[in-house]
Amino acid sequence: MKTKTPLLEVKDLKTHFPVKKGWFGAPKTVVKAVDGVSFQLYPGETLGIVGESGCGKSTTGRSILRLIEPTEGSIRFEGQEITELKGNELRRLRKEMQIVFQDPYSSLNPRKTIVEMLEEVLRLHHPQLSAMERRQRVGELFRLVGLNTLDINRYPHEFSGGQRQRIGIARALAVNPKLIIADEPVSALDVSIQAQILNLFGELQAQLGLTYIFIAHDLSVVKHISDRIGVMYMGRMVEFATKKQLFSKPLHPYTQALMSAVPIPDPTKKRERIHLSGELPSPESPPAGCCFHTRCKLATDMCKMVPPSLTEVEEGHFITCHLYG
Repeated sequence: MKTKTPLLEVKDLKTHFPVKKGWFGAPKTVVKAVDGVSFQLYPGETLGIVGESGCGKSTTGRSILRLIEPTEGSIRFEGQEITELKGNELRRLRKEMQIVFQDPYSSLNPRKTIVEMLEEVLRLHHPQLSAMERRQRVGELFRLVGLNTLDINRYPHEFSGGQRQRIGIARALAVNPKLIIADEPVSALDVSIQAQILNLFGELQAQLGLTYIFIAHDLSVVKHISDRIGVMYMGRMVEFATKKQLFSKPLHPYTQALMSAVPIPDPTKKRERIHLSGELPSPESPPAGCCFHTRCKLATDMCKMVPPSLTEVEEGHFITCHLYG
């Protein structure tokens, strides 16, 4: 699965938002939603990005697609720097990189039938297709995601939540992308439906050779689908490892706390729960040094003053922590 050439390379990605203005419109306070994220993603791989609400994982995904403009950093897709693309060049890139949103209902136009929405995508990106070819392609997409082709003329509100998410996946697949960013695609669904959608993602990846960035706050969901996992906290990647490395030997104190909260199916086994002290700092005034030191029991004076860098502690296992520097 892994090749020498990455499909996507993200280096020192930053996305900052000014939230208060000073005199003459000068920015006074800045929220560092993403603050120096770097990783590589290989063809056919699934990268999970996990963290609590507000950590910057969704902003990272949308910045990569340039749905939100990044402030700094490099994003290279198949070797091409995409932060410099504009107009038609950026539009052509949209065919290669697509997104599946968290809420399948609000991301669909309630005034259009499903066939109208999917045909609109095909008209925009594949104008050479005839009306009959577009209709045939919509039928193929429905079958691909496990929906009945007799339902293509129905409206979004006539489908269940799981069916609507399948439609969202079909819309992303309509342009034959290489990369799909799934932004918490199962968090709004019942647990039984979550499993069906996760299995669908796996089947589509095997069938079409897709590459995923899978964003979630649920570690068990990320474990089910990911090859490698990045853990984010306050806009930074604090740990990055293979699934096996992360779940067998989590190193960062924040990752360890997240792991301790995951329920164990076997009631005879017990796991010590790690409770984080303090409150999550305000993103408008993040702490100096390590962003996690205000809640870390192992913090030293260095942690309070010097930001740690991402360090490789073993092959493929990176951590942002002075304890392993």
